Amino acid sequence: MSKHLQTPETGQDLGGALQKPIQRRSFLLYTGATVAATGLLLAGCDDDDDNGTTTTVNLGSGDVGVLNYAYALEQLEAAFYAQVVATPYSGITADERTGLTAIAKHEAIHRDFFKAAITSVAASQIIPGLTPDFSKVNFADRNSVLTTAKTFEDLGVAAYNGAGALIKDNTYLLLAGKIVSVEARHAGYIRDLLSNGDFAGSDVVNASGLDRALSVADVLAAAQPFIKEKISGDNVGK
Repeated sequence: MSKHLQTPETGQDLGGALQKPIQRRSFLLYTGATVAATGLLLAGCDDDDDNGTTTTVNLGSGDVGVLNYAYALEQLEAAFYAQVVATPYSGITADERTGLTAIAKHEAIHRDFFKAAITSVAASQIIPGLTPDFSKVNFADRNSVLTTAKTFEDLGVAAYNGAGALIKDNTYLLLAGKIVSVEARHAGYIRDLLSNGDFAGSDVVNASGLDRALSVADVLAAAQPFIKEKISGDNVGK
């Protein structure tokens, strides 16, 4: 079994989880400086990649499906930025290191928030830790890292925008709105690093000044190449 990306968390206030800084020890867990066992079984999965097959992870249905959907994307982003911080690209500046470290912390908090939220309402339905596939990312190259970051951030914003209509619980909808605003800040920052002053473009914001929204199917199709498990979101929000 491949190593998972998160460690078990204790109970916590869900609203407060997004407001407090991530603990240094928790952050180190995701930068590779500390290794811990997860103890999380592959509930809700089919097949076993140890036998040469691809594990399938079903996100589920209803609000739990939407939460698992967000949790999957946040796992991917958190793993990516943890790697960026652990192995900075050549020529990274002090300002860039500070900014990317802040994003890494935000994504880890988002991931842990969704894990806690799902565990509190449907522990038996939470998806497992996912295994990232960053084989096509050159973490030593600035353009490769930032171009991938741009892909993840733009995709994350579009995913939250599209999932809003699927959420039935107003509390989750409000929190998703707060998280997507942070993701949009990340997206603008990454675009500015790639091209100074280019915080948004017509590829993500239309002529009416509205951010694009993508369906679950479109988002998962774009994210799938970066995840070793096959993600099934056919029933998300239904």
